[in-house]
Amino acid sequence: MSNAVLVIGGGIAGIQASLDLANRGTKVYLIESLPSIGGRMAQLDKTFPTLDCSICILAPKMIECFRHPNISLLTYSEVKEVKGDAGNFTIRILRKPRYVDSEKCTGCSTCMEKCPAKVPSEFDMGLGTRKAIYMPFKQAVPLIATIDPEHCLYFTKGICKVCQKLCPSSAVNFEQKPEEKVVNVSSIILATGFDIFNPSVMSEYGYGKYRNVILSMEFERIINASGPTGGHLVRPSDGKEPKRIVFVQCVGSRSQRGELPYCSSVCCVYATKESILIKEHLPHTEVYILYIDLRAIGKGFQEFVDKAKKEYGVKYVKAHPGGITEDPITKDLQIYYEDIPTGEMKKLTADMVVLCPALIPKEDNKKIAEIMGLELDEYGFFKSKDELTAPVDTNVPGIYICGYCQSPKDIPESVAQASGAAARAAETIMCVTKEAGS
Repeated sequence: MSNAVLVIGGGIAGIQASLDLANRGTKVYLIESLPSIGGRMAQLDKTFPTLDCSICILAPKMIECFRHPNISLLTYSEVKEVKGDAGNFTIRILRKPRYVDSEKCTGCSTCMEKCPAKVPSEFDMGLGTRKAIYMPFKQAVPLIATIDPEHCLYFTKGICKVCQKLCPSSAVNFEQKPEEKVVNVSSIILATGFDIFNPSVMSEYGYGKYRNVILSMEFERIINASGPTGGHLVRPSDGKEPKRIVFVQCVGSRSQRGELPYCSSVCCVYATKESILIKEHLPHTEVYILYIDLRAIGKGFQEFVDKAKKEYGVKYVKAHPGGITEDPITKDLQIYYEDIPTGEMKKLTADMVVLCPALIPKEDNKKIAEIMGLELDEYGFFKSKDELTAPVDTNVPGIYICGYCQSPKDIPESVAQASGAAARAAETIMCVTKEAGS
């Protein structure tokens, strides 16, 4: 029997569930596969509908998680095996080597400044670069460097070791090996988040072919002050300020032709948020949103859309986009679409196009489901025991789900569901304790 809980996923949902449990005195093991917690929310510039700074909300929770005496943070780690049942799960965890001693590293960045190897930054969606030894972003938690062996010159060619020579703390250790850790917990909470559909398979949109066709998450990094352009809104092809930007909704989602038939829930409103950010940065830039149906179902969301229309002049066009082409000289884009109310075919010319792609479950969900004996729905989301009466329960007692890994939802709903999953995990501990005492 154990009074601890394992939380898998260090995004906002996993962080909230961990803090709820830790603050009631429960021991929590928080596992994250990446070098830092924070998840997708850390990549955002602002949140909707309040337009609050995303990292300003998230960073204090990340730090609280790191410092909380009841939370053991296991980053750059993954679950390899789960045995047992509710009240007594035994978890085998693999901790990948950072090749940096976490006890010695001070996060001074000297190693990163001197490292000669540059690669595309995953955090910046490939628009910026990072070094082979890196921290994902400036507010990373823990603030510890990690060496990427696939791009490190020592691991690939047997040369360099500049980071080891110059590290003032002697923290670099190329001899580090993977470590295994076994923990015993009463229950498990899954908060694995989401991935982004890659629309390059939909050739009509030109993503991956035309540089000025970007994804909404790439836009978030461009507009962010900590992003690759320092928050200056410029188009990728030539660095010019765009005069007209068009958002295209439902890219790969709500499709009957083989992509994803479900609605991703947040796209209409985050496109509205990004449109307002454009108008605040470049007031004279025209912004269009091509949508099939406007779905703004959260608290204050419709008022947010109305504000974008009336105060910022964002133009919403009910349309079916048919394709995008590029002028080879100017790099301007032509968007061909069917105007739904009239049925007419029309064309818009724009400097940039922002695609709003489907948000999809993590590929790792399949492996986790196999390890834990969990059911997935037809799209790859973890299946609830009952969507109305037991939305955070799974088919395996003692294992709970929250956030986007359960179904499409926004940040506030993910946070609320995380608290619900934490409450269910606490109930499991209470039930097991009572049974043991009777």
